[in-house]
Amino acid sequence: MSKSKSIGSSSRKLTHASSSDVQLNICGLPFSLNRELLAARSSKLAALLKENPEDDLSHLLGDIPTDFETFEIVARFCHGFDINLSSENVIKVLCLAHYLGMSEIHSTNNLTKKACFYFQNTVLPSWNKSIKALKSAENILQQASDLGLIDACAESIITKVMHDPSLLGEPMRNVTTTDDDSENDENAYKPNVRRRLFVLDWKSEDLTLLSIALYEPIIHATVHRKVPLEYMVSSLFHYLNKWVFSDTKGEEDDPSTYEKNSERVIIEAVERLLPQERGLIPISLLSQMLQSAIILDAHTECKTGLEIRIGKQLDQATVKDLLIPAQGYAKEERYDTESVKRILKNFYSNYASTDKSGLVVVAELVDNFLAEVSSDIDLKLNTFLSLAELSQAATGGTNRNSDGMYRAIDIYLDKHRYLTDWEREEVCRVLDCSKMSPEASEHAAHNEKLPVRVMVQILFSVQLKLKDTVSKKIQGGPANRLLKLEDDEEDARGTSSNEEEIMKAEMQKMGSKVVELEKECDTMKREIQRGGSQHKNQKGKTSIWKEMKRKLGCMTSLHEPNCHVKKKKVHPPK
Repeated sequence: MSKSKSIGSSSRKLTHASSSDVQLNICGLPFSLNRELLAARSSKLAALLKENPEDDLSHLLGDIPTDFETFEIVARFCHGFDINLSSENVIKVLCLAHYLGMSEIHSTNNLTKKACFYFQNTVLPSWNKSIKALKSAENILQQASDLGLIDACAESIITKVMHDPSLLGEPMRNVTTTDDDSENDENAYKPNVRRRLFVLDWKSEDLTLLSIALYEPIIHATVHRKVPLEYMVSSLFHYLNKWVFSDTKGEEDDPSTYEKNSERVIIEAVERLLPQERGLIPISLLSQMLQSAIILDAHTECKTGLEIRIGKQLDQATVKDLLIPAQGYAKEERYDTESVKRILKNFYSNYASTDKSGLVVVAELVDNFLAEVSSDIDLKLNTFLSLAELSQAATGGTNRNSDGMYRAIDIYLDKHRYLTDWEREEVCRVLDCSKMSPEASEHAAHNEKLPVRVMVQILFSVQLKLKDTVSKKIQGGPANRLLKLEDDEEDARGTSSNEEEIMKAEMQKMGSKVVELEKECDTMKREIQRGGSQHKNQKGKTSIWKEMKRKLGCMTSLHEPNCHVKKKKVHPPK
């Protein structure tokens, strides 16, 4: 057959049909090829043709591991036509040439040698071509691996990454943002791949093109080769953005790659690759991963690993990072509070610093989280209390105020009006009245949702603070005045006197409120006694009043640590 002969409109007919032709069926398409030319290049076909002289060999080569385009390249080579090798087809050609026995032993200058030379000298030196070649091998992964072609491409890529880690992507900026700063938050972790326009092989391709089966071992190898972790993390989240977080999720690429890249498999693989070091990964991304893992029902080890990593840097989180929607048909609450509890426990169990500021930051975060989720009508009382108690236990002995907790309690009581008196008391049990600001105390004094006992407790706490402040002013006044110049003494006395008057007025105001509440208690007492007079048993009447006083927190027992009104009655100053 002449080399100059055109293939014509039918790419499958490479020769005129003759008695020397053999009929093959590849991927459902018929080929009519020259028997002698095939046998001259392929030891496998030569053996088959010798054993089966009939023309139709389709029943013998029906399972040939190739596609139509690759077999056409091999057929063209056998018939003496020029072939166009590329990074996208060279691995497939090498695998088919090996399968057909197109080696130098059978024939000199054979296809295996030609394709190997191209692979070694054109593909492997290039970042782009190595990635494209790997991607092309996804459908013949086992054959390519057996020939060492996958390892060769991976080694080429890893070597280049070791020389220039930025090929994986620029490190992410781990910044703390507010809930409203979503645009900055997105830019903070978006990998920045620099394109070098005046270099022939500038980096236009990246590893996110690969299926997870090829991507994971390459990234794993970069970790063992001590490539800086911040570059590896950048690549991981670039991969997640493409295949999991994005709305298109890689569908613009080869559909076969998308089918292999199960989102659950990707989340689990990336979690295994994530470093354990604190601060390398923005917590907003870890939260996004955890939410995806829960939605996709990823393995327990995957979700636990993400919760541990979030817990290690919880002091960098925002409320938005903890608002993880609950999943499943049987969900009873809007948010996955059980996951938040585990994250909190991980944070507290791993907190080793002597500086308690981190604990205070997380406690305030919990307060704000509770205020956010308290509007959920399905949020259980036990869930609310357990989260609050976790926060309180860790910040005991600090000067953190209780305003955030009061706000959460106020919202919870407002959205759960059906609570019994006992349940409202339980909700308020986590509130430290002595650490409320004057503004919060003023609000609480008029808050009808609070139990009476709590209102009395708050007012009494405020009165004690005012007394303490006035006492310090009175005691500290003379000492301070002695330090002043003689001509300023009269002004200082006037200022101190005014401050004392203001304090006394505040105490009188608060004392009046306490008296009003005490009057309510007396009224309730008389009502109970009138009802109890109908009973003959005086002992029963007394126990009813004791029970009422216990509810109001006015018992004088030393075993009631939460009641500030114990041994003396508070009267407003005259």
